[in-house]
Amino acid sequence: MPEIVHVIDDVEGVRDSLRILLETKGYAARAHGSCQDFLSNLSVADALCVVADMRMPEMGGLDLQKHLLEKSIDLPFIVITGHGDVPSAVQALKSGAVDFIEKPLKTDLFLAAIGRAAEGRRAHIKTTEEVSSARQRIAALTPRERDVLRHLIAGSPNKIIAFELGISARTVENHRARLMVKMQVDSLAELVRISLEAGIAAK
Repeated sequence: MPEIVHVIDDVEGVRDSLRILLETKGYAARAHGSCQDFLSNLSVADALCVVADMRMPEMGGLDLQKHLLEKSIDLPFIVITGHGDVPSAVQALKSGAVDFIEKPLKTDLFLAAIGRAAEGRRAHIKTTEEVSSARQRIAALTPRERDVLRHLIAGSPNKIIAFELGISARTVENHRARLMVKMQVDSLAELVRISLEAGIAAK
């Protein structure tokens, strides 16, 4: 799982104090003096979240947030600022920021935002890995098994599936049993959920 919190602030004292705070709380933190420095050293796979000051020379936090979105780089984003205003906060939050925090930062609020960002990032990574694994399992299914799976996703009972596919109800039961094994699930509900997440549509 990714662990690095990237702190971006053009004020050395601010970024270093936040880095030290994060490290004392068990996070790996990396401080950057500019958004350009962050982008030139970014490894998305290792990044847990981004903390960026709203106003910095050349590129500020909101500009960086927009840039990441345009590049389809999905990282939890926290904006910090000493010049807070409602429109900027609304813009950041509408663009998906976890929080918009005014300086001087309150430690409990800042760490709570980091915690939410970390939880969201880890959940996203886990879901992405599950979907990738499910797609690999679906690719290994036979055409008939995929047909049965689509009918199951649609909520069709065995008799209807058998009639529509021109096979016996017992054969449908056998396909269902093999689907559960191949998809590595324990219930029909889990089979349907993971198949939908993997992009399999109903019949």
